[in-house]
Amino acid sequence: MSQKVAVFRKEHFNAAHRLFNPDWDMAKNDAVFGKCNNPNFHGHNYELVVKVAGVPDPETGYVMDLKLLSDLIRDEVLEQLDHRNLNLDTPFFKTKNPTAENICIVIYEILRAKIDPSFDLQIRLYETERNFVEYPVL
Repeated sequence: MSQKVAVFRKEHFNAAHRLFNPDWDMAKNDAVFGKCNNPNFHGHNYELVVKVAGVPDPETGYVMDLKLLSDLIRDEVLEQLDHRNLNLDTPFFKTKNPTAENICIVIYEILRAKIDPSFDLQIRLYETERNFVEYPVL
């Protein structure tokens, strides 16, 4: 039996965005995205949960030092997204619609490049209290 354990780090960030497909006219964008297509943008208070799973190190007992994970999330994700207009202020969404799904994938890709590949990684992103996404689906 595997002794794989999951550790979690919860963080928070605020960001504005607009859901919009430039290949569509305003009527279609309004029909598909509704209020989220506001040309003046709108914001969310995002809750981010990062899950790292693996076998604890026999010397430390840690899967991953949660202080190091916290610092990594702060430096690589929060510094890029917190208090930003995702459409205008970040390189990630210049050509990608900043849906919760796409934000979650971007966060995963950022962190996956920095976390030991022997660990499983999953991102859960709450856009609202009732709406959230996970990537990858495990």
